[in-house]
Amino acid sequence: MTIAILVAMGKELNLLLPLLDNTKSETIDGFTFHSGKIGNNDIVAMQCGIGKVNAAIGTLTLLNNFKPELVINTGVAGGASQDAHVMDVIVGSSIAYHDVWCGPGTIYGEASGYPLYFESDKRFSSLIPERADIKRGLICSGDKFIASVEEVQTIQKAFPQVLAVDMESATIAQVCYLRKIPVLVMRVISDSPGASKDNTAQYNDFWQDAPAHTFNLVQELLKQI
Repeated sequence: MTIAILVAMGKELNLLLPLLDNTKSETIDGFTFHSGKIGNNDIVAMQCGIGKVNAAIGTLTLLNNFKPELVINTGVAGGASQDAHVMDVIVGSSIAYHDVWCGPGTIYGEASGYPLYFESDKRFSSLIPERADIKRGLICSGDKFIASVEEVQTIQKAFPQVLAVDMESATIAQVCYLRKIPVLVMRVISDSPGASKDNTAQYNDFWQDAPAHTFNLVQELLKQI
């Protein structure tokens, strides 16, 4: 099976690439794609860049050139709930935009012509084990690094069930929805706005002891497929 794995940042990619065997790289339209093996699966890994536009262009370039049968979006996210703690893995059973409104007669968060909530494919998310540090629920995306409890509360007003926030997942899920490709979103909580006086420092400290074991969850999943 050909499986694509997308991350936004180089720090995330550096945690992912050691999991691949027999890696080779090529650049297409400014994006570098790393092909290799995990278990019996052919893997294409890429760093799309931060934000919704980068995510959309990167995902479409990947789909057009490699025709994956599953797209996994992983990396880090900010906690947006008291139930989501640093180092927890959030499986996006649903994914939505927290910064989209298309005007009167539309639902806040809903991209025009698309469902309000995109979903991770249950065939694959069901293979992820039940553990105390693995939570399942809503991930919200928007073009902003969420750095304060007030910003989290604003998102919670529209989406009370939100567990985590990032800047790419909903866009990747939307492109996959358009192309009818299964998607699985799973993110590691790197910081919790409001949990400390400076969650930006919390985020920076997170990388000092890079949580490679959480990316190993991807490896464990792929060996089951």
